[in-house]
Amino acid sequence: MAAVLIAEDEPRISALVRKGLSANGFSVTVVPDGPSAYAYAHSGAFDLMVLDTGLPGMDGLSVLRRLRAEGSALPVIVLTTRTTGADTAALLGGADDVIAKPFRLEDLVSRVRTRLSPGRAARTHTLSYGNLRLDLRTRRAHVGDYSVDLSAREFALAEMFLRHPGQVLTRDQLLRQVWGNDYEPGSNVVDVYVRYLRRKLGARRFVTLRGMGYRLEAVH
Repeated sequence: MAAVLIAEDEPRISALVRKGLSANGFSVTVVPDGPSAYAYAHSGAFDLMVLDTGLPGMDGLSVLRRLRAEGSALPVIVLTTRTTGADTAALLGGADDVIAKPFRLEDLVSRVRTRLSPGRAARTHTLSYGNLRLDLRTRRAHVGDYSVDLSAREFALAEMFLRHPGQVLTRDQLLRQVWGNDYEPGSNVVDVYVRYLRRKLGARRFVTLRGMGYRLEAVH
């Protein structure tokens, strides 16, 4: 029986989701705040988390960013009442799916099943583009047949690129998602770490778009 963690502070919604998932054969645990969501998700006892963005104590996107920065590959479905911009932020932060409130319970159950299907679960442990591959379980990078050691921050930055291959990621997006609040305004830390990745993973892989940001290109 798959174990699902529900992080939702609205009792009516959490009760509805708990009832619906339990009726469909899932083991369900509910927590009402961000610190509890992080602690329970970090325990490794769950197969998937349904995460509301508006949690007290620590908002849902902060919980998600922290988990991903620490290497968690736990599938996460984000619930949000916000605009499309919040959806984008959730996906950039490493969410596997985003559902807008109000939602149909049948839709949520269907998406939970999809994320927990055997084929999907196996794929979430590895990200690849061209001949670059990241193993989210061992936290190692591979270029072709070669293994490359990355620091925790380098890996988190590489993971951001691998989750959005071919897309332009601005410096602000990368700062928010990889460094959170742990950077000085006006910092050039993104440029410094992109240089590190170029040296370790290949200079042609990370393309600079002047005035915009960076894009990951496939290199074979």
